[in-house]
Amino acid sequence: MWILYAFGSAFFAGITAILAKIGIKNVDSNLATAIRTVVILIFSWIMVFIVGSLNTVVNLSSKTIVFLILSGLSTGMSWLCYFKALQLGNVNKVTPIDKSSTILTMILAMIFLGESITGLKIISIILIGVGTYLMIEKKDDDRQAKDNKWLIYAFGSAIFASLTSILGKVGIENVESNLGTAIRTVVVFIMAWIVVFVTKKQGEVKNIDKKSWKFLLLSGLTTGLSWLCYYKALQNGPASIVVPIDKLSILITIAFSYVILKEKLKRKSIIGLILIVAGTLLLLV
Repeated sequence: MWILYAFGSAFFAGITAILAKIGIKNVDSNLATAIRTVVILIFSWIMVFIVGSLNTVVNLSSKTIVFLILSGLSTGMSWLCYFKALQLGNVNKVTPIDKSSTILTMILAMIFLGESITGLKIISIILIGVGTYLMIEKKDDDRQAKDNKWLIYAFGSAIFASLTSILGKVGIENVESNLGTAIRTVVVFIMAWIVVFVTKKQGEVKNIDKKSWKFLLLSGLTTGLSWLCYYKALQNGPASIVVPIDKLSILITIAFSYVILKEKLKRKSIIGLILIVAGTLLLLV
């Protein structure tokens, strides 16, 4: 069953990238991230009340709380980096880098969680790494050729995303997954709005147009759904498998970026995408 949740996470995550890209077009990325956390916060706590897990909060150990908070902080950092990268660069270039967190996650899972590393996993790491390189290689027609700050933010997103997976895996071992997700969301919510007030962007809320509001709210909803599926899968399945399945969201993102955003892939990028998918699917063998 955890595999179904993992694929559900991939589907909603893939849609999120497109909705967020459209939503943050005319909005400061930090403010957009903070607004999305409001939706996710409400959604995640509604789920807690629906499944009736709120009363289990008193049973949480200090270790669980610490790791949930740490995973929330790393999630917040990943989001801030990811949506800044999306604002500056093309979706079909930012997303592959973000998904490369699979490699670091597998390595960290082996070191800290004791998950085994096999020959297939090594081959998968190589395929995903080469595929990612092919997809992010600079192109002559890249409109962002003169400003590659998005690249730094994209890699930052990948690093913090991998830390989130490991910390989240430890944090939800002894807690109902919906409650764990809700607690982490509180941390992300606080962190995101602190950044907004520190950068003094809160006044820009009144300038957000209706279209941006709609897509930001929708992206928040799909993120919430992705999270619920992801941490349910992570609670019952190995992180080294759940995370790669979640990263298959790149297929959905690339497809929608082509149809909706008109972002096309060249032959080299298509080969890279095939390698990433092949490397990911090998982990399911």
